[in-house]
Amino acid sequence: MKIICIGRNYADHAKELGNQVPSEPVVFLKPQSAILSHKHPFYIPEWTQDVHHEVELVVKLDRLGKTISEAHAPRYYSEVALGIDFTARDIQSKLKAKGHPWERAKAFDGSAVIGQFMSLESLGKPVQDLRFSLKNHDDVVQKGHTADMLFSVDRLIAEVSKFMTLKVGDLIFTGTPAGVGRIKSGDRLVGNLEGHDLFAVNIK
Repeated sequence: MKIICIGRNYADHAKELGNQVPSEPVVFLKPQSAILSHKHPFYIPEWTQDVHHEVELVVKLDRLGKTISEAHAPRYYSEVALGIDFTARDIQSKLKAKGHPWERAKAFDGSAVIGQFMSLESLGKPVQDLRFSLKNHDDVVQKGHTADMLFSVDRLIAEVSKFMTLKVGDLIFTGTPAGVGRIKSGDRLVGNLEGHDLFAVNIK
């Protein structure tokens, strides 16, 4: 099972970090060991001083496919969830400055929160018309609408499947909207998709 992540897929998020808005999807991977169940707390690693939350729509693949056309991409998924791409921003900044890969900052154990999955049928809305948010206790810290993605879910599937075979159970983290920020011990992060709380993570 692969965790495929998309960077800078919302223009406002790219701009808030001073990054260029990409002309094609920015793709990176997390290992399966990065998964943090939505029932478990997240412990801030001792080797970073600046972990950020990044809430994202997560799409689960339910068919095997390679070189999938954008038109046929909707056949390859039926369920979505919310997740958090935890990012050690201080480490990422050092790596970027040296032109190195991001894995130390993005792929560490527990860095991929995955909430409960819901079928698009039960949500009653298309994948590009979903609203979601992240609360820290009672305060909304991030909110997004999938219509604002630079690259749609179907475009992402078509693009990624050019380079790697997509398998049943693979996950795509589709990018985060603006509002990312530093977490601290005592925070409680709750992800909501179209009125449904799909995860709650306590920060230790």
